[in-house]
Amino acid sequence: MRRKGWIQFGTLCWSIYVAGWNDGTVGPLLPRLQEVYHVGYAVVSLIFIVNTLGFLTGASSYMYLTDRFGFGVVPASVMGMIGFALEASAPPFPVYVIGFLFSGFGMSFLDAGSNAFVASLSENTSNKMGIMHALYGVGAMCAPLVSTQFARFPRWSFVYLVHIGLTFVNAVLEMLAFRFKSQEDCLQEIGQPPPEKTKESEAGVNKYKQVFRLRAVHLMAFFIFTYVGVEVTIGGWIVTYVINERHGGPNSGYTSSGFFGGLTVGRVALLWLNKKIGEWRVIFLYILICLGLELVVWLVPDLLSGAICVSFVGFFLGPIFPIVMNHAGNVLPPELISGAIGWIASFGSAGAAVFPFITGAIASRTSIASLQPLLIAMMALLLVIWAFVPRTREATK
Repeated sequence: MRRKGWIQFGTLCWSIYVAGWNDGTVGPLLPRLQEVYHVGYAVVSLIFIVNTLGFLTGASSYMYLTDRFGFGVVPASVMGMIGFALEASAPPFPVYVIGFLFSGFGMSFLDAGSNAFVASLSENTSNKMGIMHALYGVGAMCAPLVSTQFARFPRWSFVYLVHIGLTFVNAVLEMLAFRFKSQEDCLQEIGQPPPEKTKESEAGVNKYKQVFRLRAVHLMAFFIFTYVGVEVTIGGWIVTYVINERHGGPNSGYTSSGFFGGLTVGRVALLWLNKKIGEWRVIFLYILICLGLELVVWLVPDLLSGAICVSFVGFFLGPIFPIVMNHAGNVLPPELISGAIGWIASFGSAGAAVFPFITGAIASRTSIASLQPLLIAMMALLLVIWAFVPRTREATK
């Protein structure tokens, strides 16, 4: 059982690595996309919006599809590969954008499934969540190193062939590890009993209705909406900011890798501090530190100090997502965790589109210098939302 459990966890780590790789690719490609397709900030930001439509479609249907076709639905990975194939062909811009609809759908299952499964574990949940999301950071850190190089090549779009290979390996691993069984069956294989049913489930109430009635779900969804918006806005636009506002050279893409590298290290290195201060309280500390660092990036016009501060923003921002996923597992009814985390993750994807798009729209009217004050406002909003998130499990009817 123990060996089976580690195989499952290793597969989930690979899934979240692929999701991180996908999210970390876009930033260094944005200047090249603007050059190749002759589009401005606002138009190129459409890729974030369409990606979210795909992600929302996938995440909102996650609970329905996995209940019927088993955990780790392989067709979702196939949808992702279709999207990457469209993007790899460097088609006209509208077709290129449509590719993100398919890839967003596929990536939503990797994100929601990995988080829901680990949040449902009864042993070492917080450590496993931190380690798994550190692997997300590794993927998001490695991807800009590769996409920065591809952005210089005539065949820049071939970077998506790497995505196809990674997603194909993920599909094979999921088939071998989970064999189209439900999440409950997979957990029982490693000796964990099925979650206790809520009274509403016993009365025949639909799971979706139960999830949407929980106040904690909507608060955490709004928090993750803003948090992922901050994360993706930094990862997606910081390269453009460094080039235009700090006069960075062609290696500016590595600033994005520094951010995601900090994200990776922070998710493991700060596990002890999370436990010492308490996961609910430590989030306030991390956000306040990030606010201070963003002020330095904004007000100190120095390329090196800005790049270092961006890496430390990633370091302190990184632990927040796994903490929230773990907190969701602690405060939500066990039977509803999968559906609830799928919904929360879908809101995260919406933030990953809305805020980068807003940044691009504002930058097209002013300049990319607007990035920093926007990030500071978003981080301040995170503080307010988290203050209302409950610390303990809500009673179910």
